[in-house]
Amino acid sequence: MNIEFSAEDEKFRGEVQAFLAEKLTPEMSREASRTTTVFADKDLAMRWQAILVEKGWAVPAWPVEHGGTDWTPSQKYIWGQECAKARAPGLIPLGLRMLAPVLFKYGTPEQKAEYLPKMLSGEHYWCQGYSEPGSGSDLSSLKTAAVKDGDDYIVNGTKIWTTHAQFADHIFCLVRTDPKAKPQAGISFLLIPMDLPGVTVEPIITIAGDHEVNQVFLDDVRVPQSYRVGEENEGWTAAKYLLEFERGGGGAAPRIHESLAELKSIAGQELNGSRPLIEDPGFAAQISDLEIRNTALQFQELVTLDRVSKGGSPGPASSLAKNTSVEIDQAVNTLKLEAINYYGLPHANMISLNGYNDEWVGAEYAETVTPRYINSRAASIFGGAKEVQKNIVAKVVLGL
Repeated sequence: MNIEFSAEDEKFRGEVQAFLAEKLTPEMSREASRTTTVFADKDLAMRWQAILVEKGWAVPAWPVEHGGTDWTPSQKYIWGQECAKARAPGLIPLGLRMLAPVLFKYGTPEQKAEYLPKMLSGEHYWCQGYSEPGSGSDLSSLKTAAVKDGDDYIVNGTKIWTTHAQFADHIFCLVRTDPKAKPQAGISFLLIPMDLPGVTVEPIITIAGDHEVNQVFLDDVRVPQSYRVGEENEGWTAAKYLLEFERGGGGAAPRIHESLAELKSIAGQELNGSRPLIEDPGFAAQISDLEIRNTALQFQELVTLDRVSKGGSPGPASSLAKNTSVEIDQAVNTLKLEAINYYGLPHANMISLNGYNDEWVGAEYAETVTPRYINSRAASIFGGAKEVQKNIVAKVVLGL
């Protein structure tokens, strides 16, 4: 596979760079660079989404008739590269990149007309109701029940680790509609407004000091059956399809590439004795190893982009991409923490990132290292635990 881009691609790169230079303000870029959690701050992400919607570049992977672009796979990858270089905020993927593909494949015409435009405009802000207190890696054991009552379902149960539920006005939820069926059967996929009576959100504050995730309680919530996506008791198929896009539908390699560049910059300034840390052969070798692994990830992501652009899904290789990107990212964060040494001790996430104090003890590059390191630990679990992804790769990709 040839990694070089064509003259037409490079012309497109110039257009992207010019757009970012004009529309991405230094303030937005700095705010994005201070993000230490999985998703950017909601207000920042929505401001950037509005700019991209106006340009017509918000959802390159969507069909053109719904607001997508007609970019080639290489152009989509260039877009991701340049956004990473410019430190553009990431758009919130829960609706745009995760739910939307499910609606394109399984949604009714009425559901597409209702939800997709509001998702794109930002009128609807989604969260994901998959994991439960006893059903995380073993998602098919979920117990949140939806019982028919006339034209509605009565939903009871709880979802946990629900990212950005404190902001969301809608949640896409897996519920059990046939308790007698085998675990993977009897599950349905519901779209639930968060303002319905009986929906309660309780915050979970992480060890990094972030309010990123929540627990959502559903107590006798009446949901119209018309809010179900796909056939009753066949939601597991839609759920697995969505997870392919969560795990490996995006481009992690460009972002990791920029993080590696930041690591090398830090190591060039931090000293190991009297010499810059980057001159330490052992430390430099670890960086080189991660760069090689990230290049391999880049090839894999380009193949995935080509597949999705032709109307396919990321497929089971998304599990491999998820594990690979998480392992590289965690290793980069670990080396950053080692590099800043004792400046990793002050953990002022709630202070520095919430505007209470813009002064940081030590180099500015050390400010976000510790909370990012801590937050990245969870990546081995969310979106499907690492061990589960290895089983999928062994079974579906390797045929073991």
